[in-house]
Amino acid sequence: MKSFREYLWFETKEREELVNITQQVQKIVEQSGVQEGLCLVNAMHISASVFINDAESGLHQDFKEWLEELAPHEPTSQYLHNRGVEDNAAAHLKRQIMGREVTIAITEGELDFGPWEQIFYGEFDGQRRKRVLVKIIGE
Repeated sequence: MKSFREYLWFETKEREELVNITQQVQKIVEQSGVQEGLCLVNAMHISASVFINDAESGLHQDFKEWLEELAPHEPTSQYLHNRGVEDNAAAHLKRQIMGREVTIAITEGELDFGPWEQIFYGEFDGQRRKRVLVKIIGE
């Protein structure tokens, strides 16, 4: 069985962004040479997420608004976590909701998705360098 690891690096311009990373992950699958296996895509920071959903801008705006209702950034004083030097408690909560990672089957060298599925990096405390692990195993 083969094992292949690569990192994607992000430094978003905004505090919160949803970035489609499907093509980047597919290129890594191709580089790995794995034809049949699994691909793990994992946000390596506790205020960022990786998830699968539709690449539709209205839905992404709905996500942002819904998450802000559930875990508003302001006022930062509402969170115990923010009583130190941090102001990102809401980002941690949003990450918990959207998830840490996804695993996608690889079939015939391609990510094996259902209709409309795409992979997204969700940044909730951006404007600094963060990474995503792509780990591929298979034959």
